[in-house]
Amino acid sequence: MGFFEHLEELRWTLVKSAIAFVIAAALVGYFLKEFNHIVMWPLTTIAKEYPKVSLELGTTTIMEGFSVVIQMCTIGGLLIAAPAIVYFFGQFVAPALTARELKLVVPVGLSAVLLFLLGSVFSFFLLVPSTIRVSIELNQLFDFALRWTPAAYYGLLTWLVLGVGASFEFPLLIILAVYIGILEVETLRKYRRHAIIAIFVIAAFVTPTPDPFTQTMFAGPLYVLYEVAIFAGARITKRRSRVT
Repeated sequence: MGFFEHLEELRWTLVKSAIAFVIAAALVGYFLKEFNHIVMWPLTTIAKEYPKVSLELGTTTIMEGFSVVIQMCTIGGLLIAAPAIVYFFGQFVAPALTARELKLVVPVGLSAVLLFLLGSVFSFFLLVPSTIRVSIELNQLFDFALRWTPAAYYGLLTWLVLGVGASFEFPLLIILAVYIGILEVETLRKYRRHAIIAIFVIAAFVTPTPDPFTQTMFAGPLYVLYEVAIFAGARITKRRSRVT
């Protein structure tokens, strides 16, 4: 295909991805109350640990309820539509790949979806409750009254769930870089210490609280994934050397 034909294919890929997202977001909007009950789990769970602390959310502006609906539909739509979006982009790049590379489309696509969902689930069930717990402890330390808003809570949820889900994709990028030949496994092993520092920098950027416990909770799995990427990269290198 020519350049403009590729642009047309890209346009339709984006259109199909947008349609998948809109359908998923509409589905979340239709079951908004049930979805809200699910995403409130971290807050309600931590609330049981602090029975004397009022953790009821309250709006402070007239339009805040609308912004919460948008946040809920956005995060829910992205999570539900992620497999379809990955599939559409896999279809887009497939014609440009060789027969050998084409075999990687399905495993790479599935790995990308699974890593994103794994990061999102890890954040939802561990990082978000930990962040809420630390925030409550700090407020109690300074005797501050808690006046949390729905927008603040859903903003935290969106940032952490989507941010951590995206961060869990980095080992897949490392493996692809080794497969293409951009990176060498020995380089990854040599710069382990630098990788640890980089991982903690990412953790400090993604996690909203500065406490080392929450950052370590996030950095730990990322480093494990880094080691998994080294192991997978070594397997790829061995197979490549056998073929050559």
